[in-house]
Amino acid sequence: MGGRNQHVNRTWGFFGHKRINRIAIFTLPPEMFGFYKEHIEFLTEHAVDPDKRRYAVDGEAPRHYIDIDHYAVEGEDPFAVMPEDWNAAVEKFTEDTLQAYGIVPWYLSVMQKKLQRAFETQNVDLILKYSADIGHYIGDAHVPLHTTENYNGQLTGQRGIHGLWESRLVEINDENFDYFLGKAEYVANTQQFFWEAVRASHAAVDSVLTMEKDLTAEFPSDKKYSFEQRGTQTVSVYSKEFSNEYHKRLNGMVERRLRASILAVGSIWYTSWVAAGQPDLSSLQNTPPSAELLEEMKAVEEQFNQGKHKGRICD
Repeated sequence: MGGRNQHVNRTWGFFGHKRINRIAIFTLPPEMFGFYKEHIEFLTEHAVDPDKRRYAVDGEAPRHYIDIDHYAVEGEDPFAVMPEDWNAAVEKFTEDTLQAYGIVPWYLSVMQKKLQRAFETQNVDLILKYSADIGHYIGDAHVPLHTTENYNGQLTGQRGIHGLWESRLVEINDENFDYFLGKAEYVANTQQFFWEAVRASHAAVDSVLTMEKDLTAEFPSDKKYSFEQRGTQTVSVYSKEFSNEYHKRLNGMVERRLRASILAVGSIWYTSWVAAGQPDLSSLQNTPPSAELLEEMKAVEEQFNQGKHKGRICD
Protein backbone atom coordinates (compact mmCIF):
# COMPACT_ATOMS: atom_id res chain seq x y z
CA MET A 1 0.00 0.00 0.00
CA GLY A 2 2.90 2.33 0.60
CA GLY A 3 3.21 2.89 -3.15
CA ARG A 4 0.13 5.08 -3.18
CA ASN A 5 1.72 7.42 -0.70
CA GLN A 6 5.02 7.55 -2.55
CA HIS A 7 3.88 8.98 -5.86
CA VAL A 8 1.08 10.80 -7.58
CA ASN A 9 -1.37 8.86 -9.70
CA ARG A 10 -2.78 11.75 -11.67
CA THR A 11 -6.41 10.82 -11.25
CA TRP A 12 -8.35 11.62 -14.42
CA GLY A 13 -5.06 13.24 -15.36
CA PHE A 14 -4.62 16.94 -14.72
CA PHE A 15 -6.45 17.54 -17.99
CA GLY A 16 -9.50 15.51 -16.95
CA HIS A 17 -9.82 17.02 -13.47
CA LYS A 18 -9.71 20.52 -14.87
CA ARG A 19 -12.34 19.60 -17.43
CA ILE A 20 -14.66 18.20 -14.74
CA ASN A 21 -14.59 21.34 -12.58
CA ARG A 22 -14.89 23.68 -15.54
CA ILE A 23 -17.93 22.03 -17.10
CA ALA A 24 -19.63 21.44 -13.74
CA ILE A 25 -20.07 25.22 -13.48
CA PHE A 26 -22.49 25.11 -16.41
CA THR A 27 -24.80 22.70 -14.56
CA LEU A 28 -25.52 25.29 -11.86
CA PRO A 29 -28.71 27.37 -11.50
CA PRO A 30 -28.64 31.12 -12.31
CA GLU A 31 -28.38 32.03 -8.62
CA MET A 32 -24.98 30.31 -8.45
CA PHE A 33 -23.76 30.55 -12.03
CA GLY A 34 -22.65 34.20 -11.96
CA PHE A 35 -20.33 33.71 -8.98
CA TYR A 36 -18.89 30.42 -10.23
CA LYS A 37 -18.47 31.67 -13.80
CA GLU A 38 -16.55 34.68 -12.49
CA HIS A 39 -14.10 32.29 -10.84
CA ILE A 40 -14.04 29.67 -13.61
CA GLU A 41 -10.28 29.96 -14.16
CA PHE A 42 -9.51 29.54 -10.45
CA LEU A 43 -11.80 26.50 -10.13
CA THR A 44 -10.33 24.99 -13.28
CA GLU A 45 -6.69 25.56 -12.41
CA HIS A 46 -6.99 24.45 -8.78
CA ALA A 47 -8.94 21.28 -9.57
CA VAL A 48 -5.59 19.50 -9.40
CA ASP A 49 -4.34 20.91 -6.09
CA PRO A 50 -5.23 17.76 -4.10
CA ASP A 51 -2.96 15.73 -6.38
CA LYS A 52 -0.21 18.29 -5.96
CA ARG A 53 -0.53 17.97 -2.17
CA ARG A 54 -0.31 14.19 -2.13
CA TYR A 55 3.40 13.77 -1.54
CA ALA A 56 3.79 16.86 0.67
CA VAL A 57 0.79 16.73 3.00
CA ASP A 58 0.61 13.90 5.51
CA GLY A 59 -2.70 12.06 5.27
CA GLU A 60 -3.62 13.44 1.84
CA ALA A 61 -3.17 10.26 -0.22
CA PRO A 62 -5.98 8.13 1.36
CA ARG A 63 -8.54 10.84 0.53
CA HIS A 64 -8.35 9.91 -3.16
CA TYR A 65 -9.44 6.27 -3.14
CA ILE A 66 -10.87 3.30 -1.26
CA ASP A 67 -9.62 -0.25 -1.80
CA ILE A 68 -13.05 -1.63 -1.02
CA ASP A 69 -12.17 -5.14 -2.20
CA HIS A 70 -9.63 -5.43 0.62
CA TYR A 71 -12.48 -5.94 3.07
CA ALA A 72 -14.16 -8.92 1.41
CA VAL A 73 -13.19 -12.51 0.78
CA GLU A 74 -13.71 -13.90 -2.71
CA GLY A 75 -17.37 -13.95 -3.70
CA GLU A 76 -18.38 -11.59 -0.92
CA ASP A 77 -19.96 -8.18 -1.54
CA PRO A 78 -17.54 -5.67 0.02
CA PHE A 79 -20.29 -3.07 0.27
CA ALA A 80 -22.28 -5.43 2.48
CA VAL A 81 -19.22 -5.83 4.70
CA MET A 82 -18.26 -2.16 5.00
CA PRO A 83 -20.53 0.18 7.00
CA GLU A 84 -21.19 3.48 5.25
CA ASP A 85 -21.17 5.30 8.58
CA TRP A 86 -17.65 6.39 9.57
CA ASN A 87 -17.94 5.64 13.29
CA ALA A 88 -19.38 2.19 12.61
CA ALA A 89 -16.58 1.50 10.11
CA VAL A 90 -13.94 2.62 12.62
CA GLU A 91 -15.44 0.38 15.28
CA LYS A 92 -15.42 -2.59 12.92
CA PHE A 93 -12.03 -2.14 11.21
CA THR A 94 -10.11 0.59 13.18
CA GLU A 95 -9.22 4.01 11.84
CA ASP A 96 -5.65 2.97 10.99
CA THR A 97 -6.96 0.26 8.67
CA LEU A 98 -9.43 2.61 6.99
CA GLN A 99 -6.68 5.18 6.43
CA ALA A 100 -4.39 2.51 5.03
CA TYR A 101 -6.92 1.44 2.38
CA GLY A 102 -8.50 4.78 1.54
CA ILE A 103 -11.30 7.00 2.81
CA VAL A 104 -12.67 8.85 -0.23
CA PRO A 105 -16.44 8.40 0.41
CA TRP A 106 -16.13 9.49 4.04
CA TYR A 107 -13.83 12.38 3.24
CA LEU A 108 -16.30 13.62 0.65
CA SER A 109 -18.88 13.94 3.43
CA VAL A 110 -16.40 16.00 5.43
CA MET A 111 -15.70 18.25 2.45
CA GLN A 112 -19.39 18.72 1.68
CA LYS A 113 -20.02 19.99 5.20
CA LYS A 114 -17.02 22.32 4.96
CA LEU A 115 -18.37 23.77 1.73
CA GLN A 116 -21.79 24.22 3.29
CA ARG A 117 -20.25 26.14 6.20
CA ALA A 118 -18.28 28.29 3.77
CA PHE A 119 -21.54 29.26 2.07
CA GLU A 120 -23.15 29.95 5.45
CA THR A 121 -20.36 32.37 6.40
CA GLN A 122 -20.12 33.70 2.81
CA ASN A 123 -16.36 33.23 2.90
CA VAL A 124 -15.23 33.63 -0.72
CA ASP A 125 -11.81 32.04 -0.16
CA LEU A 126 -13.24 28.92 1.43
CA ILE A 127 -16.08 28.59 -1.09
CA LEU A 128 -13.52 28.60 -3.89
CA LYS A 129 -11.00 26.36 -2.15
CA TYR A 130 -13.51 23.74 -1.04
CA SER A 131 -15.40 23.81 -4.35
CA ALA A 132 -12.18 23.14 -6.24
CA ASP A 133 -11.11 20.38 -3.86
CA ILE A 134 -14.45 18.60 -3.64
CA GLY A 135 -14.60 18.56 -7.44
CA HIS A 136 -11.33 16.66 -7.42
CA TYR A 137 -12.35 14.05 -4.84
CA ILE A 138 -15.72 13.46 -6.53
CA GLY A 139 -13.85 12.89 -9.78
CA ASP A 140 -11.62 10.36 -8.04
CA ALA A 141 -14.61 8.47 -6.63
CA HIS A 142 -15.87 7.95 -10.19
CA VAL A 143 -12.69 6.18 -11.36
CA PRO A 144 -13.00 2.35 -11.18
CA LEU A 145 -9.32 1.81 -10.39
CA HIS A 146 -9.70 4.03 -7.31
CA THR A 147 -11.81 1.34 -5.68
CA THR A 148 -9.46 -1.63 -5.81
CA GLU A 149 -6.15 -2.81 -4.37
CA ASN A 150 -5.14 -3.61 -7.94
CA TYR A 151 -5.24 0.11 -8.69
CA ASN A 152 -2.52 0.08 -11.36
CA GLY A 153 -2.85 -3.49 -12.59
CA GLN A 154 0.24 -4.32 -10.53
CA LEU A 155 -1.34 -7.52 -9.19
CA THR A 156 -2.26 -8.86 -12.64
CA GLY A 157 0.73 -7.90 -14.78
CA GLN A 158 -1.04 -4.82 -16.19
CA ARG A 159 1.04 -2.06 -14.64
CA GLY A 160 0.27 1.27 -16.30
CA ILE A 161 -3.44 0.66 -16.86
CA HIS A 162 -4.27 3.43 -14.36
CA GLY A 163 -2.89 6.18 -16.57
CA LEU A 164 -4.22 4.49 -19.71
CA TRP A 165 -7.84 4.45 -18.53
CA GLU A 166 -8.12 7.81 -16.85
CA SER A 167 -5.59 9.99 -18.67
CA ARG A 168 -4.65 8.65 -22.08
CA LEU A 169 -8.19 7.76 -23.16
CA VAL A 170 -9.56 11.12 -21.99
CA GLU A 171 -6.89 13.18 -23.73
CA ILE A 172 -7.23 11.26 -27.01
CA ASN A 173 -11.06 11.27 -27.11
CA ASP A 174 -12.04 14.48 -25.32
CA GLU A 175 -13.19 16.27 -28.48
CA ASN A 176 -15.67 13.47 -29.18
CA PHE A 177 -17.22 13.41 -25.70
CA ASP A 178 -20.71 14.80 -25.19
CA TYR A 179 -20.58 17.46 -22.49
CA PHE A 180 -24.19 18.61 -22.86
CA LEU A 181 -25.44 17.60 -19.45
CA GLY A 182 -28.54 18.16 -17.38
CA LYS A 183 -28.77 20.58 -14.51
CA ALA A 184 -27.38 20.00 -11.04
CA GLU A 185 -29.88 18.45 -8.66
CA TYR A 186 -30.33 18.60 -4.90
CA VAL A 187 -28.98 15.49 -3.15
CA ALA A 188 -31.07 14.57 -0.12
CA ASN A 189 -28.64 11.99 1.26
CA THR A 190 -25.07 12.98 0.42
CA GLN A 191 -23.46 10.08 2.27
CA GLN A 192 -25.47 7.59 0.23
CA PHE A 193 -24.74 9.60 -2.93
CA PHE A 194 -20.97 9.31 -2.43
CA TRP A 195 -21.17 5.60 -1.72
CA GLU A 196 -23.29 5.04 -4.84
CA ALA A 197 -20.55 6.71 -6.90
CA VAL A 198 -17.96 4.33 -5.44
CA ARG A 199 -20.27 1.35 -5.94
CA ALA A 200 -20.79 2.20 -9.63
CA SER A 201 -17.06 2.66 -10.11
CA HIS A 202 -16.22 -0.64 -8.46
CA ALA A 203 -18.76 -2.49 -10.60
CA ALA A 204 -16.64 -1.58 -13.63
CA VAL A 205 -13.28 -2.78 -12.28
CA ASP A 206 -13.51 -6.28 -13.75
CA SER A 207 -14.32 -4.93 -17.22
CA VAL A 208 -11.50 -2.37 -17.06
CA LEU A 209 -8.93 -5.08 -16.28
CA THR A 210 -10.29 -7.96 -18.35
CA MET A 211 -10.73 -5.97 -21.56
CA GLU A 212 -7.20 -4.61 -21.40
CA LYS A 213 -5.75 -8.08 -20.71
CA ASP A 214 -7.71 -9.64 -23.60
CA LEU A 215 -6.69 -6.87 -25.98
CA THR A 216 -3.02 -7.17 -24.99
CA ALA A 217 -3.15 -10.90 -25.75
CA GLU A 218 -4.53 -10.19 -29.23
CA PHE A 219 -2.59 -7.04 -30.11
CA PRO A 220 0.84 -7.10 -31.81
CA SER A 221 3.29 -6.61 -28.96
CA ASP A 222 5.42 -4.18 -30.96
CA LYS A 223 2.38 -1.96 -31.61
CA LYS A 224 1.09 -1.60 -28.02
CA TYR A 225 3.40 1.31 -27.18
CA SER A 226 4.76 4.26 -29.11
CA PHE A 227 6.96 7.28 -28.41
CA GLU A 228 5.70 10.84 -28.11
CA GLN A 229 7.36 14.16 -27.43
CA ARG A 230 6.33 15.68 -24.07
CA GLY A 231 8.05 19.02 -23.70
CA THR A 232 11.76 18.32 -24.01
CA GLN A 233 11.39 14.60 -23.32
CA THR A 234 10.57 11.65 -25.54
CA VAL A 235 8.39 9.25 -23.55
CA SER A 236 6.89 5.82 -24.07
CA VAL A 237 3.08 5.82 -24.11
CA TYR A 238 0.28 3.46 -25.06
CA SER A 239 -0.05 3.78 -28.82
CA LYS A 240 -3.09 5.52 -30.24
CA GLU A 241 -4.03 2.31 -32.04
CA PHE A 242 -4.04 0.28 -28.82
CA SER A 243 -5.72 3.07 -26.86
CA ASN A 244 -8.46 3.54 -29.44
CA GLU A 245 -9.22 -0.16 -29.59
CA TYR A 246 -9.36 -0.38 -25.80
CA HIS A 247 -11.65 2.66 -25.72
CA LYS A 248 -13.89 1.03 -28.32
CA ARG A 249 -14.16 -2.17 -26.29
CA LEU A 250 -15.03 -0.21 -23.15
CA ASN A 251 -18.06 1.02 -25.10
CA GLY A 252 -18.24 4.56 -23.72
CA MET A 253 -17.36 3.72 -20.10
CA VAL A 254 -14.80 6.51 -19.71
CA GLU A 255 -17.18 9.12 -21.10
CA ARG A 256 -20.03 7.87 -18.88
CA ARG A 257 -17.90 8.08 -15.73
CA LEU A 258 -16.60 11.50 -16.74
CA ARG A 259 -20.11 12.82 -17.37
CA ALA A 260 -21.33 11.36 -14.08
CA SER A 261 -18.42 13.08 -12.31
CA ILE A 262 -19.32 16.46 -13.76
CA LEU A 263 -22.99 16.23 -12.84
CA ALA A 264 -22.11 14.98 -9.35
CA VAL A 265 -19.75 17.91 -8.76
CA GLY A 266 -22.38 20.43 -9.81
CA SER A 267 -25.01 18.68 -7.68
CA ILE A 268 -22.86 18.71 -4.53
CA TRP A 269 -21.95 22.38 -5.01
CA TYR A 270 -25.66 23.10 -5.42
CA THR A 271 -26.68 20.91 -2.48
CA SER A 272 -24.17 22.62 -0.20
CA TRP A 273 -25.52 26.02 -1.22
CA VAL A 274 -29.14 24.97 -0.63
CA ALA A 275 -28.26 23.41 2.75
CA ALA A 276 -26.62 26.71 3.70
CA GLY A 277 -29.90 28.55 3.14
CA GLN A 278 -29.27 29.67 -0.45
CA PRO A 279 -27.22 32.78 0.39
CA ASP A 280 -27.15 35.59 -2.16
CA LEU A 281 -23.94 34.95 -4.10
CA SER A 282 -24.38 38.04 -6.24
CA SER A 283 -23.22 40.05 -3.22
CA LEU A 284 -19.93 38.13 -3.34
CA GLN A 285 -19.23 38.81 -6.99
CA ASN A 286 -16.32 41.05 -7.91
CA THR A 287 -14.53 39.69 -4.83
CA PRO A 288 -11.28 38.06 -5.94
CA PRO A 289 -9.47 35.40 -3.92
CA SER A 290 -7.46 36.97 -1.12
CA ALA A 291 -3.71 37.44 -1.26
CA GLU A 292 -3.47 34.87 1.56
CA LEU A 293 -5.28 32.20 -0.44
CA LEU A 294 -3.22 32.86 -3.54
CA GLU A 295 -0.06 32.62 -1.45
CA GLU A 296 -1.26 29.29 -0.05
CA MET A 297 -1.90 27.99 -3.56
CA LYS A 298 1.50 29.23 -4.69
CA ALA A 299 3.13 27.27 -1.86
CA VAL A 300 1.33 24.10 -2.98
CA GLU A 301 2.64 24.63 -6.51
CA GLU A 302 6.18 25.19 -5.28
CA GLN A 303 6.11 22.06 -3.10
CA PHE A 304 4.83 20.05 -6.04
CA ASN A 305 7.53 21.36 -8.38
CA GLN A 306 10.25 20.70 -5.80
CA GLY A 307 9.03 17.14 -5.33
CA LYS A 308 8.89 16.60 -9.07
CA HIS A 309 12.40 17.97 -9.48
CA LYS A 310 13.68 15.61 -6.79
CA GLY A 311 12.01 12.64 -8.46
CA ARG A 312 9.47 12.02 -5.70
CA ILE A 313 6.57 12.38 -8.08
CA CYS A 314 5.82 10.31 -11.12
CA ASP A 315 2.82 9.94 -13.40
